[in-house]
Amino acid sequence: MIQRLLKEVRGYKKASILAPLFMVGEVIMELMLPFLMSFIIDYGVNQGDMSQVFKYGSLMLVCAFISLFCGAQSGNYAAYASSGFVKNLRQAMFENIQRFSFANIDKYSTSGLVTRMMTDATNVQNAYQMVLRMCVRAPLMLIVAMCMTFYINAELALIFLVAMIFLAIVLGFITLKSYPMFNRTFRKYDDLNASVQENVTNIRVVKAYVKEEAEISKFRKAAGNLKAMFMKAENILVFNSPVMQLTMYGCILALSWLGAQMIVGSSLTTGELMSMFTYTMNILMSLMMLSMIFVMLSMSLASARRIHEILEEKPSIVNPEHPVMEVADGSIEFDHVSFGYYQGEDKYVLSDINLSIRPGETIGILGPTGSSKSTLMNLIPRLYDVSEGTVRVGGVDVRDYDLDTLRNSVAMVLQKNVLFSGTIKDNLRWGNEQATDEEMLEACKLACADEFIQGFPKKYDTYIEQGGTNVSGGQKQRLCIARALLKKPKVLILDDSTSAVDTRTDSQIRKAFREDIPDTTKIIISQRISSIEDADRIIVLDEGRINGIGTHQQLLASNAMYQEVYETQKKGGDDDE
Repeated sequence: MIQRLLKEVRGYKKASILAPLFMVGEVIMELMLPFLMSFIIDYGVNQGDMSQVFKYGSLMLVCAFISLFCGAQSGNYAAYASSGFVKNLRQAMFENIQRFSFANIDKYSTSGLVTRMMTDATNVQNAYQMVLRMCVRAPLMLIVAMCMTFYINAELALIFLVAMIFLAIVLGFITLKSYPMFNRTFRKYDDLNASVQENVTNIRVVKAYVKEEAEISKFRKAAGNLKAMFMKAENILVFNSPVMQLTMYGCILALSWLGAQMIVGSSLTTGELMSMFTYTMNILMSLMMLSMIFVMLSMSLASARRIHEILEEKPSIVNPEHPVMEVADGSIEFDHVSFGYYQGEDKYVLSDINLSIRPGETIGILGPTGSSKSTLMNLIPRLYDVSEGTVRVGGVDVRDYDLDTLRNSVAMVLQKNVLFSGTIKDNLRWGNEQATDEEMLEACKLACADEFIQGFPKKYDTYIEQGGTNVSGGQKQRLCIARALLKKPKVLILDDSTSAVDTRTDSQIRKAFREDIPDTTKIIISQRISSIEDADRIIVLDEGRINGIGTHQQLLASNAMYQEVYETQKKGGDDDE
C-alpha cells in the first residue's frame, strides 16, 4: 500500500529528499548548543575566563543561526513536497474514478468518494509532511542526544534507556487499540457527507415538504455518531499525555537525585549536569514528538488504506487489445443476452433477450417500472458488460470496440437530465467540443430548444446554474437532447427524456427526428404510448423479458399488457378532457 502511494511523489522527490537533509543539519546544530554550554560553564564561568565564554558563546551563536536556516529550509521543502504529493494523489484518484465503469461506481457512494478525495487525502498530506520533518527530527534528536548523554556520563544515561523502553511499550499498545477505531470513524465521515450532499442537492424538495427539522435531526444524528467514534478513539489516545508527563518528571527527579550525589563525589561537573538536563528535555521532547507521530499515523493509515482502495480499483470494462476503431452503422443485435448486476448470482434482471434493430429504425420501448428498460439500453454503449450472450453494434461485438469510438457513436439522454454550471454553449459542447454556432443552433431547433433559448436576454450565452436550477425540467430535457444530437451519433437513445415536455413539443421533436436524422437509429423509452406509437416497432418489456414486439396496431391487437396500458392512458386522457 505504502509503495503504491509513494509513486505519487513523482515530481517532488528532490524536495522530499532535501527536507529531511536540512532537518538533519538543524538537529545536529541544535544539539551542539548544550555541549557548548557545558564548556562555557566549566571552562569559562567557573574559572573566570571570559575569553572562553566569548569563544564558545560565538560558536553557539553560529550553530543557532545555522540551525535556524536549516529549519526554515526543511519546513519550506516539506510543505512543498507534501502539497505536491497530495495534489498527485487526488489527481490519480480522480483519473481512476473517471475510468470506472458503472459496475465500479456502484461499489462506492458519492459521499464516500468525496471523503477520500478531501478528508482522507488531507490526513495523508499531514502525515507525509510530518514524516519528512518529525520522523527525521525525533529519532535523530533522540539518537544524538542519547549518544551525548552516554558520552558525558553512561550511568545517568541509563535512566533514559529505561524510560524509552517503557514508553515504547505504552505507545505500541495505544496505537494498536486506536487504529481500528479511526478506521471505523472515517466510514462515519461518509455518512455525514452523504447527509450534507443529499440535503443541499435536494434543498428545494426539503423546503417544499417542510422537512427542515427532520433533516437537521438527521444531520445531528450523523454528526453525533462521528463525535462518539472520535471520542472513543481519543479516550485511548488521551493516555499518551499523562504517560509522557510521568516519564519526563520521573527522569528529571532521577537525574537530579543521582546527579547531585555525583557532583558531591566529584564524578560529575556542574556544567555536565546542566548539559544533561538540557539533553533530558531534548530526549523527552523527541519522545513526545514520536508519540504525536504515532497518533497521526494511526489516523493517516486508515485514510491511506481507503485511498489505496480507490487507486487499486480496476475498471471492470477496458479496451480490448486490438480495438475496432470505427462503427459501420446503427444496427443493433441482442443475441441471447442475460445480465445481472452482481457476478455469481443466479438472478438476472435481463433474461435471454433476442432482438435485431436495423440502421435508421425507430424503436419504442415500454414496460412497467423495474422492467429493466434502462439497463437494456446501458448495454449498447457498454456501460455494463453482459453476463451472457452478445450485444453487437454495426455488426461487431461491443466488447471489440474502442470504448471512446463506441460511446461517441451512441448518444444517450439519460433519465436524470444533468446540466453543468456554465453557459448554454458550454453545456452543448459536451456533445461536440468543436461545434460551431450554426451546428448548435441546428441541434437546438431539432430538439425544440431554440425557441426558449431565444427568449433569454443572453440567448446561447445564458449562464446555467449548477444542476440546471435556473431552467425548467422540460427546458433541461430539450438541452440534453440537443447536446446528444451534436455528437452526430449512429444510435440515439432517449431514456424517458421527453416526460417533462408537453405532447405538442414531444410530437415536434419526434417529427424532426424522422425528417432530419433518418439514418440514425432511434430508441425511445417512454411511459407514454403517445410518445412511441408512431415508432417502426415497439418492444414491451416485463420483468427483464420481452413480452411483445410489433407496431402500435399489432400490439393493440395481440398484447394484453400493451392493451391495458393503452386503455388506462386513453381513459385518463378522456377524463382530463
